[in-house]
Amino acid sequence: MSHEIQEHHHEHAHGCSCGCQGDQHNPFEELSPVLDQYADIPGSLITIMQKAQELYGFLSVELMRHIAVETHTSIAKVYGVATFYTQFRFEPVGKYLIMLCQGTACHVNGSKQVEEAVIDYLEITEGETTADGLFTLNNVACLGCCSLSPVMMINDDTYGQLTKDKVTHILAELKEAASAEVSGLKMIENEVTV
Repeated sequence: MSHEIQEHHHEHAHGCSCGCQGDQHNPFEELSPVLDQYADIPGSLITIMQKAQELYGFLSVELMRHIAVETHTSIAKVYGVATFYTQFRFEPVGKYLIMLCQGTACHVNGSKQVEEAVIDYLEITEGETTADGLFTLNNVACLGCCSLSPVMMINDDTYGQLTKDKVTHILAELKEAASAEVSGLKMIENEVTV
């Protein structure tokens, strides 16, 4: 990744260093209100990066370069902040991001068995995304919900006192909900095309 960043450090032929290749269309237009609000406020880089990740799911090299240009910050600083904090991602994640706690309380109460259940059911390992793009599994140091251990978060929802069976049931429900959502969209598309 650092090679890509160095590669794009030089200005393009049209004099812009944003990576737009002269195209006047801003691929990160949805981030503009955030940049308008925070770009000139010292110490707001993390906030901007968090909002960018919320909007786009992860921080691509192009997105980090755009943030650097718009905040008058070096790409090295943006990249340094992004790599320092574990909350930032550099690859797309699934529709459902599973954050499985591996903290002390969770470990003692069976987080490894919970992880095995996730791995067995989804057929992925830590850091991977399912082929259908639905689930990504990430182990985290602590979710701060020790009284619920073992615990995981899926997107913004917290699931506690997990067992292998409970995890499998949760994942099956999410998979079924996603499938129903896709079926509903297909039905709507078919009605529109008829």
